[in-house]
Amino acid sequence: MIDELKPYPEYKDSNIGWLASVPSHWSILPGKACFSEIYRSNKGMVESTVLSLSFGRIVVKPKEKLHGLVPESFETYQVIEPGDIIIRPTDLQNDWNSLRTSISPHRGIITSAYIALHPRGLMESEFCDRMLRTYDLLKVFYGLGCGLRQNLSWADFKYLPCVLPPPDEQAAIVKFLDYANRKIERAIRAKRKLIGLLNEQKQAIIHRAVTRGLDPNVKLKPSGIPWLGDVPEHWEVRRAKYIFKEVDERSTTGEEELLSVSHITGVTPRSEKNITMFKAASYMGSKICRIDDLVINTMWAWMAALGSSTHHGIVSPAYGVYRPLCHRVIYGRYIEALLHTPHYMAEILFQSTGIRASRLRLYPEKFLEMPLIAPPYDEQIAMFEWTDGETKHLTSAIVRAEREIDLLREYRTTLSAEVVTGKLDVREAAKRLPDEAVEILPPDDSMDGLIEDEIDEDVDA
Repeated sequence: MIDELKPYPEYKDSNIGWLASVPSHWSILPGKACFSEIYRSNKGMVESTVLSLSFGRIVVKPKEKLHGLVPESFETYQVIEPGDIIIRPTDLQNDWNSLRTSISPHRGIITSAYIALHPRGLMESEFCDRMLRTYDLLKVFYGLGCGLRQNLSWADFKYLPCVLPPPDEQAAIVKFLDYANRKIERAIRAKRKLIGLLNEQKQAIIHRAVTRGLDPNVKLKPSGIPWLGDVPEHWEVRRAKYIFKEVDERSTTGEEELLSVSHITGVTPRSEKNITMFKAASYMGSKICRIDDLVINTMWAWMAALGSSTHHGIVSPAYGVYRPLCHRVIYGRYIEALLHTPHYMAEILFQSTGIRASRLRLYPEKFLEMPLIAPPYDEQIAMFEWTDGETKHLTSAIVRAEREIDLLREYRTTLSAEVVTGKLDVREAAKRLPDEAVEILPPDDSMDGLIEDEIDEDVDA
C-alpha cells in the first residue's frame, strides 16, 4: 500500500526552505492561527492524577514511580485535558529526547515547565499532534528556542509555519500514519525482543566464565560471600579497596576528551554517541579518567552505569573514578563484566543509599568495601578471548538487529515527513483501510529503565 502512494496533482511554493512545495489547495498559517497556549492552574489540588511525557507518549505516572525533582506540592503543576498537546521545551539538542511532543488522552496534571497547546477550530487535535511530532523529528524546533539550553516558549510557536489541509485530509493523514506507525512499531518491538533474548544468551556465557572460569573440572571453594557461593579454589577474593583506589584528579583546562558513562555502552567518548548533547560552557574541574580506570556513575550504578575506560579523558565530577593499585591485577573487561552480573548488580543496589529508588547512590566507601573475585590476570584475559569467540555470532546478530531498528526508525521519520508535508497523497490509501477501533499498543517494557548519563549528570555536577 505504501509503495503505491503518489504525489498530489498540483503544488505551490511555500517560500519556506525546509518545507519546500505543498499541495496547491493546502494553507500555510502561523501557529497562533492553529492553536493557542493554555494554562490551567492546579491551585487547591483540583486534580491529582500525575501525567508524564515519556518516549513520545503521555502516560499516567503512579506516585510510587515518580522520580527526579518531585515538588513538595503538586499545586505548582498545570491541569491537562484530553486533546491537549504537550511539549517538553528544554534541551532541544538532546536527541535522546527527540520525541518531546504528544497529545494527551488523559485528564491530569503535568509540570508547569511544559508547554500546553490546544488546537483552534481549523486544525484537529490529532493532526496537530502528528504535525508537531513530524516537525520535531525533522529538527525544525532546533532552529527555535533561546538560552544556553535552547529552550522553547510560546513565542516560538506563535509564528511557526503550519501546514493546514482540509479537515477530511487531516483525518485521512492521521488514519494512514496511525496504521503505518503501528506496523513499524510492532516490527521494532519484535527486533528489540530478539535483541533482549540474544543479550541474555550472551550474558549467560560471560557470567559463567567470570564467576566459574573456563575449566569445568576445576575444584571449587567457598567464596566467603553468601550471595556468590563457590569459586575456583585458586581464585582470590579481595575487597575492592585492595584492588582499586579512588582518584580525584581534576582537569585544569577542560579540553580533554569528554567521556560518557552509560549502562548500555560503558565508558565511551561522547563524540562517538548518537547524541547532540547540551554542553557546558567549560569542563574545567571535571574528573580526569585514565585508561583502565573504573568509572561509576554514582547515581545510576544500580542500573549498571559503569565501565572500565579504554580512553583518557574527562567525566562528570559527580562520578566515582577508581584506579587499579597494581599493574596486571585486574583486567578492565573482566571487572566490568563481573559488576554487571546479576549477583553483583543486586549487591550494588543493596549498598546504594538514597531517599528514593531513582536517586540511590553508590558512594566510594560502599564500593571499596565490596568483595571482588579476582582470578589470575592471564586467566581473565583468556576467558574473554574465549567468550569473544563463543559469542561472536550473537554479537553479529545483535548488531544486525540494531541496524534494522535504525532503518525502520529512519523510514518512519521519512514517511511521516512526506505525508504530513503533502509530498505523498494518502487520501485513497486511507479509504481502503478498515474502519476499526484504534489499537493502542501497550507500553514498551524494553524501554523501562532506559538511562544515559547525559540525562541526569548535570543534576549532581
